[in-house]
Amino acid sequence: MDDLVLARSLFGTTMGFHIIFATLGVGLPLMILCAELLFQKTKDQDYAVMAKRWTKGQAVLLGVAIPTGTIAGVQLALLWPGFMEVIGRVMSLPFQIEIYAFFIEALFMSIYVYAADRISPKMRIFSVTLVLIGASASAVLITNVHAFEGTPAGFQIENGEIVDVDPWAAFFNPSFFISAAHVAVSAYMTGAFMISTIAAFKMLKNKRNERVYLFHRKALMLSLIVGGIFSLLTALNGHESAQMLHEYQPEKLAAAEGLFETQDYAPLAIGGFTDRETQEIKFAIEIPWALSFLAGNSFETVVIGLNDFPEEYWPPLFVHTLFNGMVLIGSFLIFLSIAGFIWHKFLKKQHFPKLFMYAFVIAGPLSLLSIEFGWIFACTGRQPWVIYRILATEDVVTGSTQIGILFLLFSLIYVILAIAVLAVLKYYFKRHPVEHELDGGSLQQNHVSIT
Repeated sequence: MDDLVLARSLFGTTMGFHIIFATLGVGLPLMILCAELLFQKTKDQDYAVMAKRWTKGQAVLLGVAIPTGTIAGVQLALLWPGFMEVIGRVMSLPFQIEIYAFFIEALFMSIYVYAADRISPKMRIFSVTLVLIGASASAVLITNVHAFEGTPAGFQIENGEIVDVDPWAAFFNPSFFISAAHVAVSAYMTGAFMISTIAAFKMLKNKRNERVYLFHRKALMLSLIVGGIFSLLTALNGHESAQMLHEYQPEKLAAAEGLFETQDYAPLAIGGFTDRETQEIKFAIEIPWALSFLAGNSFETVVIGLNDFPEEYWPPLFVHTLFNGMVLIGSFLIFLSIAGFIWHKFLKKQHFPKLFMYAFVIAGPLSLLSIEFGWIFACTGRQPWVIYRILATEDVVTGSTQIGILFLLFSLIYVILAIAVLAVLKYYFKRHPVEHELDGGSLQQNHVSIT
């Protein structure tokens, strides 16, 4: 691989690893807050136990999110010096404000973790709320840099010089609000479905322990409600994102749908793969006129095809698969949430069929996979530009020739970190089983505990 591909691979691997912890670091505080609110409303001790245990997991994940985020920041400066020159002059505000957002998150996370038993219920809720606000703000601010890359604003480049800089115009670039909403609601969705994965897995292991089963069923139902709401919001926001692409990055939308010829009443291609030679989507299911409606809320909307752009401007055509992966997973999660809610609340079923349970177990990993698909789609779909139509990626890469070694070393570090995180979480929760925290630390003698 050449240096450009290696640099993109290194930074992409770093972000792909970091985004797991960053996303859960935003999504879990919402679940903790919901559990706290339910505890204060119902006085059901189970919700207090949920909040406490989820906070322990949040602390571990935050401990990895911070250093990996720092690594990503350092790599930005070292791998993409030409890009960071523009960012430093034009788009430094998000990085500056993010410091305060992280400070709020870390401060109130410490208060909640170490002083939860010594502060009032209102202060507990206030603390978790500020943790959620700080985490969400951090994600939104950092993602805003990516939004700026796709819809740059607030500066001009004349004769190679950056002029007419307006930092606030750059900050509130055209896709800021849509991107900010998307990163927030998708993170809340993912945090909820990761809880559903854990709860369903524990329910399968504790079928004969009614008390523990009931505890995890409460967690599952809470996660399905929260996950269902935010998966719907993610889908609605995805519709707005497609319209933003139609207006500002039409070749990216065309690549996402494998559309080569400009047309109205454009079909939406589901599944299949893009064949560059024949310029068609093979083995796809086409929904007539749907892409035009998606792009402009009208079947008559003209969607620009790839052939209207120079081929060197085309994004990699595999982004069609990534786009479809996001849509498929999102649709599955929406259906799963609704079906699970109806089964338990309306049909009054106390136990779920095994097929349901296995679906709940895979919901969390699938939601994380959709986050990865979305991140890769967003960044790769912008290629060959690092700042759309202003700076080409190949023009801002470092001149270092040692990137291959760094790529291998950092990949090894991430594997070790992933194993360490799983080991720490497993060790802690094995040493502190939920049975010890339910009903004042003991269970009825006739309950059978399966661990």
